[in-house]
This record gives sequence, C-alpha cells and structure tokens, in this order.
Amino acid sequence: MAWNEPGKRDPWRGNQKGPDFEETLRRLRERVMSLFGGSGGTSSGSGSGGGILVALVAIVLAWVALDSWSVVNARDVGVVQRFGKMTRVMSPGFNLKWPRPIETVTKVKTKDVRLLADSVRMLTMDENIVQIDFNVQYQVSDAQKFLFQVKDVEDPTVKQAAESAVRQVIGGSAMDTILSGQGSELVAETKRVLQTTLDSYDAGIIVNEVNFQSVAPPHEVKEAFDDVTNARENKQQTENEAQAYANQIVPEARGQAARIKAEAEGFRAERIARAEGDAARFNQLVAQYKSAPEILRRRLYLETMQQVLKDNIKVLDATGGRNLINLPIDRLVPAATSLSPGAGVLLQADEAARASREAQR
Repeated sequence: MAWNEPGKRDPWRGNQKGPDFEETLRRLRERVMSLFGGSGGTSSGSGSGGGILVALVAIVLAWVALDSWSVVNARDVGVVQRFGKMTRVMSPGFNLKWPRPIETVTKVKTKDVRLLADSVRMLTMDENIVQIDFNVQYQVSDAQKFLFQVKDVEDPTVKQAAESAVRQVIGGSAMDTILSGQGSELVAETKRVLQTTLDSYDAGIIVNEVNFQSVAPPHEVKEAFDDVTNARENKQQTENEAQAYANQIVPEARGQAARIKAEAEGFRAERIARAEGDAARFNQLVAQYKSAPEILRRRLYLETMQQVLKDNIKVLDATGGRNLINLPIDRLVPAATSLSPGAGVLLQADEAARASREAQR
C-alpha cells in the first residue's frame, strides 16, 4: 500500500464498520470475572461471569429498594443515624432514607408507659430498718436524649435513680411518719426527687407515677416491731379513752361546781337576809324595851313558850312540889282535839303561866 492510501482506517470510507459492542461487553465481563478470580478465556466462563454480575446488580437493586424506606408506628418515633451520627427524627408513617449502612433507624416507643419495679431495704431517720416495694411508671419524652445522653438509661440508670430517690426521702423520715397516713406525701416527694435527678442527667424521661406497694419492717424483726406497734396502738387507745372520759366528766364537774356555787350564793344571801332581819327586829325590840320593859319581857316569854309548846298536846307542870298530878283525861282529850293547834297552844301557854304564878305565891 502506497503512503498516500488511506488504508482500512480511513474515516471517510463509507463501508468502514464501528466498534463491536458485543466485544466490548465481553471484555468488561472478563475484567469483572478476573476481579473475582475467574477466567474469561472460554465461552462458558464468559457466560458464567455475566450471570454473576447480573445477580450482583439485582441483589444491590433489591437491597436499595427494600432498605430505602421505613414505616414508623403511631406510638413510636424513628431516630435516624447517618454513619453513626444522629441527623433527624422520623415522625409516624412512611419515611424515606438511605439504605444501610449509610443510614440506620432506631425506633423508640414514646407513647408506651414503662414500668420499673424494685424492692429496697434502708434505714429511717430514727435508725429503724424498713423494706419498701415500689414501682415507677415513666415515658420517653425525648427520643434523642433517651438514646444518646445516658448509657443504659433504663437499666441501671432509671433503677439507680429511683432507689436513690427512695433512700433520700425515706432516710429523712421517721418510722412513725412512714407507717402513718402520710404515705401520699412521701410518694409525691419521691417522684419530685426522681424527676429532678433524671432531668439533671438530661435523660429524656418523664416520671408519671411512683407507688409504694408495701412498706413494712423486714420479716427478721417483724415480730418485735409488731409488739412495738401493738404497744403504740394500746397507748393511743388509752389516750383516746382518757380523753373521752375527760370530755364527759369535766362538763359534769363544771356543772356540779356551778350548782354548788349557786347554792352557796343562795345560802349566803339567805343568811345575810335573816341576819339583817334579826338585827332589825332586835333594834325594834330595843326601842320597845326602853318604853315598856315588863310588857316586852312578858310578850317574849309567851312567844317563846308558844314556839316550844306548839307541838305538844299535854303539858305537865310540877313546880308546885306535888308529886302526883291527876289529869282529867276525858276532858283534856276532847278539848284538845276540838281546838285548833294554835288555840290549844295558847290555852296551854295560859295554863302554864297561871300555874307558874300560883307556884310563885
């Protein structure tokens, strides 16, 4: 061929054929197979290498199709990590993402109430041993903090924080306070302390409720503690009975004292009035005595005898020296019965006065 002949590679020749596509694909398959340790020198090796490549491509496509989305339940949220770093939070529903290991999704149940139950023994403020069975109900309020702020946030972090809160509250209370009706106040204080502790950890947890299921001394000392409890109850019962008796007897005593005082006041007033009356009567008698002493003496004598003899039916006067006195019974009795008591007394007084005068003669 001359130097000026274009030869077979002349691009201006119309009958020149382009590159063989099948040959190019065959060479690509051989290179891929050589990477996997195969041989592409034969036609059978070429067919086998092509099948493996297609299978790999299909697997990759299926993997991408199946792992490029995630469905989050209504009670969950999905925390997305790209190469281990938190990037976003998925809301409930259908969400797209990069397939693993580019992005991974961790689902956290934020609507469910989680329960932690535990039992601890501890010393009270007055150095008594008490055993408390309690439980804590809590929810996840922040999924990102719940996963990344604290390691092993549920166990043992929440458990240790709950035990610490219970020890702090119970350790600062007396046994009587713990076993009395103030349990609700201790529970509320325990919940507050636990929530404060978890907030300081930035754990993303909210405490819904704390319950003391059982508060009692350990069984090793239960018998002795029951004796103390019974003694305390007996003491309280005795105090209540004494208070009830005092409530009953004190008003009665006060009423009796008021009645006695009123009677004394009445007796005092009566005595004073009588004394004043006697004094006034005596003053009147003094004036009368000065004017007519003999008449006054006689009247006083008669009044005195009337008072002395008014209840007597028969009067015997032996001042005359006679030892035997004959009384007309048949005449005295009808006469005494026919007269009124006042008239009989006056009659007897007159007879006594007459007998006295005769004796003086």
